[in-house]
Amino acid sequence: MSSPVQLIPGAISELFASVSETQVLTLGDRYGIMAALLDETLSEEEQRAINRLLRGAIKGRIEVIKI
Repeated sequence: MSSPVQLIPGAISELFASVSETQVLTLGDRYGIMAALLDETLSEEEQRAINRLLRGAIKGRIEVIKI
């Protein structure tokens, strides 16, 4: 089965860098994470980056905003 979502190469690393710098997870960032999770070809490094972002949000180190 092919993936319905095609990620831009480097999108996860850019997202990770942006959120790490601002400590804010926007609605657009969350959609990016959702799209990445639907992609079955994520590398282990990309999966770890997403997990770190989600753990940061759960622990309150990253602010989740509605914008």
